This record gives sequence, C-alpha cells and structure tokens, in this order.
Amino acid sequence: MSRIVIDPITRIEGHLRIEAELDGDRIGQAYTSGTMVRGIEIILKGRDPRDAWAFAQRICGVCTLVHGIASVRAVEDALGIELPLNAQLIRNLMIGAQYIHDHVMHFYHLHALDWVDVVSALKADPKATAELAQSLSAWPSSSTGYFAEIQRRIQTFVESGQLGIFANGYWGHPAYRLPPEANLMAVAHYLEALAWQREVARLHTIFGGKNPHPNFLVGGVPGPIDLDSDSAINAKRLAEVKDLIERMQTFVDQVYVPDTLAIASFYKDWGNRGEGLGNFLCYGDLPTGVTLDPETFFFPRGVILNRDLSVIHPVDLEAPDEIQEFVAHAWYDYQGGSDRGLHPYAGETRFNYKGRGGPKPPFSQLEVSQGYSWLKAPRWKGHAVEVGPLARVLMLYAKGHEQTQELVKQALSRLELPISALYSTLGRTAARTLETKLIADAMMAWYQALIANIRSGDTRTWNGALWDPATWPKTARGAGIMEAPRGALGHWIVIEDGKIANYQAVVPSTWNAGPRDAQGQAGAYEAALQDNHQILDPKQPIEILRTIHSFDPCIACAVHLIRPQIGEAIQVRVL
Repeated sequence: MSRIVIDPITRIEGHLRIEAELDGDRIGQAYTSGTMVRGIEIILKGRDPRDAWAFAQRICGVCTLVHGIASVRAVEDALGIELPLNAQLIRNLMIGAQYIHDHVMHFYHLHALDWVDVVSALKADPKATAELAQSLSAWPSSSTGYFAEIQRRIQTFVESGQLGIFANGYWGHPAYRLPPEANLMAVAHYLEALAWQREVARLHTIFGGKNPHPNFLVGGVPGPIDLDSDSAINAKRLAEVKDLIERMQTFVDQVYVPDTLAIASFYKDWGNRGEGLGNFLCYGDLPTGVTLDPETFFFPRGVILNRDLSVIHPVDLEAPDEIQEFVAHAWYDYQGGSDRGLHPYAGETRFNYKGRGGPKPPFSQLEVSQGYSWLKAPRWKGHAVEVGPLARVLMLYAKGHEQTQELVKQALSRLELPISALYSTLGRTAARTLETKLIADAMMAWYQALIANIRSGDTRTWNGALWDPATWPKTARGAGIMEAPRGALGHWIVIEDGKIANYQAVVPSTWNAGPRDAQGQAGAYEAALQDNHQILDPKQPIEILRTIHSFDPCIACAVHLIRPQIGEAIQVRVL
C-alpha cells in the first residue's frame, strides 16, 4: 500500500500536511496534520478581558473580524451585557461583508484552479467565450474584445517564463474537463475578483476603522453615529455602505453564482464523493434583536446526524458533556489522562510534542498511532461533525427556509442532480456559493433596518453600563459564538478577579481538520478523503486538493510554529 504525502497543502491559510494511503488507485485511509501550534490561549491568561479581542484577532491574518467578534461576545456573555440595536446590525453587516469577501476570494483565488486549467485558456476562441458568458448572465465585461485582451495578457504572462503562483499547477491533467472557452472566462473573472475584493473590504474600514484587524469594543462598536459629523458614521458613509452592498449583490448574482453552476456542470460526478461524516453542526448566528437569542438567528443552531434532516438536535454550549476537545492523537497532554475530552471552560493548552509521538526529521510518515497534529479533535456528544457552509445550508433547508430551499432546488435542477449530491465535495462548494447569495440579500435588509432605527432617533452604538471591572462578579464565564465563513467558531472565557483565568478557542478548522480521537473516529477532512476518491496520478493528486479546498482550510486559526518535514514516500508540492 503506497502513501501520498502533500506537505504543505497550498492555496489555504496556514500549514497543513495530508497523508493518504492508497488501496490500488483509491484512498483507503487519510490523515491530516496541522504543523503549527497556537499559543494565544496562554498569551491571554492574566490579561484584561476587555482587551482580549485585540489578541484573539491575531489568531489569523484572514479571519481577523470573526475572532474579534467571538472574543467580545464571550466577554459580553460572561458579564451579561446587552448591545444597542445599532451595534448588533452593524456587526451583522461586518460579518456579512466578511462572508461575501471570503467566499468569492476562496472560489476564484484558492479553489477554482482545482477545476480550471489556466493554460488551456490560450486555446479559447474569444468570440465563443463572449457568447458563453453572455448566455450565463448580464455581466457587462463579456465582449469578444474583452476576452481577447485577457487572452493576450495570459499569453504574455506565460511567454515571460515568470508564472509565479501558476508555476506548479497541474495544467493539462486529465482530471480537468472545462472547454478552453470556460477556462478563459473563469480566468477573466479571477482577475476581476482581485479588483472587486479591494472595494468591498472598505465596509470594514467604515465601521471598524481598518481592514484587516478592524476595531471592536466590548458592549458595542467603536464608531459613533452622527449624520452631520465628519469624524463619525455619517450620512455619506452610510450611503457608501449601501453602494458597497449593491456591488456585492451584483457580482454574486452575475458572476459568482453563474460561474459556480457552469463549472459544476462539467464535474457532476463530484456530487458523489467527498462527504465522509454525514454529521453537521451549526452554532447559529446573525441575530435580528439586541440579544444573542438563537430564535432570532438568521442561521439556525443545531446538529444534523446521519443526514437525517427531519431531526435537528439542540446544542448546549454550557453542558460539559456536549462540546469537548480530545488530544489522544494530538501533540498535547491533559492532566488526568489524554484519552478524555474536556469542555472548553475546563480546556487545557499543554504542549507535549516529544512525549506524544512527534517525529524528528528526517522521517517517512506521520506516527498516526500516536500524536500526529497540533490540532485537537473537537466532538459534539462524542460525534465527529462537519461545520461550514454545507452545514448552514442544510440547517436552513431542514428548517424550511424558503429562499434556501428554492436556491437549492434551482441549482440541483440546473445540474440535473439529486438532493443527495449536496453531501459531497461538489455540494460543499455549491453550498458556499448559495449562502453567499443568501447573505448578500440579507445585508440589504440589515442595512435598511439600521437606517430605520437611526431615523427613529436611536443613534446609540455602545452600552458602557458594565465597563468598570468594579461592577463585575468575582468569577464569571461566557461563550462567544458565531458562524464564521468556515463554520462554527467559539471562544470560551473564564474571568476571575477581573482577569482572564482561562481562554479557549475552538475554531472551524479544528472541527473539520482535527485528527482521530480516542475512539479512532476520523475528522471531517480525513473522512471526506476516504469517501470514494480515485487518484488518477499519485504524483499529481488533484483529487485530494479538490476535496480539501472545498472546506476552505484555515489552519492558522486552528494551530503557529512551523516544523519542517523531509523524506516522504511521495512528496508533492502543489499550486
């Protein structure tokens, strides 16, 4: 039995190693290793809880907003702080912009190259490409001359010999199926998305002062509302927010959604591989009121087990036996035994690389019988679960959300695929696109609600009633939860005598990319790779990339300390 090693997986955030054992030409067993260790929990101990968000944001350079919000929510939950309605709506708008920015960037700049052959675009007929693009949507940049110019730019790029990030692509691989014209259209939109994303990021600067790492404030948002002030959230800036939301909607409706469906139509068989677990978790998020009441969430809270959409299991964030992290196959220790699970309130961050099977280079493969990752293994009531766009879309679908059900129906009808195709690599990618459409439309409703509330005379953006630590209880604890673009995110905080006594972050890529637990259950990445994957060329395992990228990994969120690896059985370095 041969083993494929990809280290590092590229076009993701962070450092991830994949080892896959082949049984013939199919993956039998797969193992995922996060090769960085995160120490934010240790850094935060003893600090002022009101400052935690500024440190927690630095968990990742991409997911900065979501960690900031989860952190301030944890403190607000611990102290019982209720937000002004304006602050809640502004946070929703900032989260929504993060979703749309993240998902579009992921599709075009991280995931599309698993399906799009850039070099093939040189063979395209620009006229036929224009006809294809115009048949899909009313996007204005779709003329023959436009695509001819894009093709000339690609040709100049290739002839220069300076391919940069495209240098190590598997161009010409038999797994690529798009005709040259579809490839040229996709590359053009890849370039357009680069310019588009610079504009939409401005929404975070309007409400948070900068991007990345926008500013936050326990009890609300840092920007005051004064329609006549040049130094506040004024009428001009609010009008700009509306314009940015409309730009997002247009790009999603006329470029992202049509491209996803067009590309997916050539890869329908990928609707039958890459699911793995069949279990899905969603914390829920995007409230419409001043409290984090799950009944008001746009994304519902719950768990789906074994694909059964008729039963939504409730989630208790406080119960010690529900959400737990395991380290039986991770480079950590727990006091009292490493086979047990710990709820985040009682969580421990105790590194033990050498004692838990951490190999010393050079080595041929991971010691999978021992520890093999800097990621822990979260479980819900002992179940391995998947989090992210597919979990959220399934939850909305199961809850009877009309727009979700209609979008899913239209997409599956267009692709001529059954509902079971959602549970797959292709379904995961399509779900990300569909929820981007849902969020883009919801953002306009939140914006209109914000404007209406301001017009009613309410301009409050901060509740400072409990800002003074002298008003806090001696001991407090809280959970700051949210649905980050990549899935369920939770920050748990324990406060004693006004300082942080314990802080644990359980992030989406820990849920999805974690290793096996004490019972040998695979994590979501591992299970997905073990689900019907045929590898055409072990030296160019594009099939592995397609499924791993469908999760949009962010390993920096989950684990920070690079450990070099050498000497693998088949070492693959990829675009």
